[in-house]
Amino acid sequence: MKSLILNARMVSPDVEIEGASLLLENDRIVAVFGADEVPPEAARVIDAGGRIVMPGFFDIHCHGADGHDVCDNSLAALRHIAKRKLEEGVTTWLPTTLTQPQDKLEEIAGKCAQYLANQEFCRAPGLHVEGPFINKKNAGAQNPEFVRPPDFAELKRIHDIAPVRIVSLAPDIAGADEVIRKAAAIGITSSAAHTSATAAQISAAKHAGLKHLTHFCNAMTPVHHREIGVVGAGLLDDDLKIELICDTIHLCPDMLQLVFKLVPIGRLMLITDSMAASWIGQGEVMLGGLEVVVKDGRAVLKNGGALAGSALRYNEGVRNVAAITGLPLHQIVKATSWNQAQSLGLDGFGKIEPGFFADLVILNDDFSVWKTLVAGEER
Repeated sequence: MKSLILNARMVSPDVEIEGASLLLENDRIVAVFGADEVPPEAARVIDAGGRIVMPGFFDIHCHGADGHDVCDNSLAALRHIAKRKLEEGVTTWLPTTLTQPQDKLEEIAGKCAQYLANQEFCRAPGLHVEGPFINKKNAGAQNPEFVRPPDFAELKRIHDIAPVRIVSLAPDIAGADEVIRKAAAIGITSSAAHTSATAAQISAAKHAGLKHLTHFCNAMTPVHHREIGVVGAGLLDDDLKIELICDTIHLCPDMLQLVFKLVPIGRLMLITDSMAASWIGQGEVMLGGLEVVVKDGRAVLKNGGALAGSALRYNEGVRNVAAITGLPLHQIVKATSWNQAQSLGLDGFGKIEPGFFADLVILNDDFSVWKTLVAGEER
């Protein structure tokens, strides 16, 4: 079936067209028309009314939403999260696990495999496994009880159940570089997380295949003038991609402004790192067996007060970046979908061009979500 989106403020990497029209056929974009061009007729017409139309967002690091968590080990929870993510404009999501016992991680992977086999809401091309191969000193809101040394065989067992797209681990732990090297050989992207690594250790891990830095600045070694740490390596290195939680809590506005000023936009990736706290407002939830209190948009461990993931909705992070940096949307859009798709090797995503998948978000001027389309359809 052919569909037509009219009167759009179309935003794609390096391209922004007022009054654009998009012709969709089945699950793809087949043509883009400027304001002075007359598009063909179509069976279904969506009048965007001047709203922003962007490629659907990629949330490659998200544990949960609205009282549900990937580690609930429930297909119903996964379906609920995936449906909520659509309301944030997310069309592609990596269900993200926590530091848990191996048998439970394998059970969770089995539930994820069920969702991957029938992706009713947003797409899920695979998993993000965060932990358990982290530095216990930097555990943050990961459960230290289940932290253990890097073990590729454990990761491979999960991968054999449901494809792992990203593994977040600590490069400073003995055996991590071997896991990074073996993971790269089977198509898993490694990301540095929950680590006391030096810049030199990050460099060594990069040579082994490290590609990303997880929730940049959080649970990692900060910049010091005699040891620039993981944060300094992330600012300095030309290749590493950086996850950013843009809730103005995990990174204050000044730090966000600094990162966007110093780091080329092609290396930045907006994430939520959201967990069950998102969408609930206030209250208490669980995160990997740990109690979390949510108040005023801030999620912290009940015992100790450490930040515990986020309560961020993806579209709110985009709004924050636009307000703080002043960057045009045709640049910001690189960090909301294109960079993630390129890093994960997912062709046909992250741009509004003929031949690309019709995964789209339509935003109001205040960045609230009006409609989300996956494969050309509202789900």
